Amino acid sequence: MPEVASFAINGRAIGPGRVPYLVAELSANHHHEFEHALALVRAAKEVGADAVKLQTYTPDTMTLDTDSEYFRLPSENTWGGRHLYELYQEAYTPWEWHAELKRAANELGLDLFSSPFDASAVDFLETLDVPAYKVASFEVVDIPLLQRIARTGKPVIMSTGMATLAEIDEAVRTLREAGATEIALLKCTSAYPAPPDEMNLATIPHLADAFHLPVGLSDHTLGSAVAVAAVALGACLVEKHFTLSRADGGPDGSFSLEPHEFAEMAAATRVVAQAVGRVAYEVTAHESSNAGLRRSLFVVADVKAGEAFTTGNVRSIRPGHGLAPKFLPAVLGRAAARDIRRGTPLGWDLVAG
Repeated sequence: MPEVASFAINGRAIGPGRVPYLVAELSANHHHEFEHALALVRAAKEVGADAVKLQTYTPDTMTLDTDSEYFRLPSENTWGGRHLYELYQEAYTPWEWHAELKRAANELGLDLFSSPFDASAVDFLETLDVPAYKVASFEVVDIPLLQRIARTGKPVIMSTGMATLAEIDEAVRTLREAGATEIALLKCTSAYPAPPDEMNLATIPHLADAFHLPVGLSDHTLGSAVAVAAVALGACLVEKHFTLSRADGGPDGSFSLEPHEFAEMAAATRVVAQAVGRVAYEVTAHESSNAGLRRSLFVVADVKAGEAFTTGNVRSIRPGHGLAPKFLPAVLGRAAARDIRRGTPLGWDLVAG
């Protein structure tokens, strides 16, 4: 089976066996205050993110300004009852901020890229020379948009919320045929917040096997436990919505991580990634000093030459300097080759014959 490929964003390798690449999604958590957006970028650096992500659209590129019932969100939705245009008016990131936010992020050593929602957004982001593109789950079925993104030749990270396996396959084929050579998939459940019992993280290794691509997680659950578990299952990229404080509210605030929570997630996922390691059955460097503490056969009472070994004078005890315990039945009843003092590790040279 082909190995899962790795790729890089600005020289940072992303793939199996690598430290997880952590993305702080700003989304609407800037509350239309540029200084607040800058503060989010600075905070993302402090808490261990590798990148910050924006969303590039306007209400008019996303939907229509109309009162039609078709454009009103259902009551059971997180933003139930609101009109789409009104929601996107509140949530969008002004395009005139993008360049300065990217400059600030890059000066801090952070990558900054975005999710474009139409071709005009891709054209705009190309003028900023973003290092990668993110495809939002809802856009997986927008084939023309995928083709436009792929033609940039940049790495593409695609969320798969709500997508069937056939739709993911079509999207990946579309990206490849249009020129994308570096693609990562993100397991995602497009609910806000997403309940843990609908995350189905077991899909992560299946996606990697099915497409031979790096797989990560776009996580809308509360807290960081699901993200940590995803890394244990092979996720090499984790994206979480990021806010300075959930008390600030906003469309995404309720399912975003605060700085101390993101820092805890960053530390935990990196420890877990180290712990996953590789398939190994050899003694590790730090185990080697304890290898001698295994049990082995010792003479536990003084024995004279010619005397038979019994359960009274030979036992399996620590440390591990004598014969392996499995040889006890072969030793019992045989004679000592010479006098043996109590506390001597039993070796075949001490067994007559």
